[in-house]
Amino acid sequence: MGRHFGDLARVRHVITYSLSPFEQKAFANYFSKGIPNVWRRFTASFFKVAPPMILTYLIYSWGSMAHEQGKRKNPADYANDK
Repeated sequence: MGRHFGDLARVRHVITYSLSPFEQKAFANYFSKGIPNVWRRFTASFFKVAPPMILTYLIYSWGSMAHEQGKRKNPADYANDK
């Protein structure tokens, strides 16, 4: 029924090696290299990302508060109504 996708061309003098997924360790060097690497990358980018996000949050919350205050009615305008 034809060749499979991996066998479309015949290449000579090239040796390929592969390792079965069942022979690999899923969490190799997870605690010794993985967690310190995540911490290093987090601290390297935190001070680049956090200040704009905090500033954006403060501006948004101020704008929402100012909008809510602008929608309120002035009670002094209706003091003499009956």
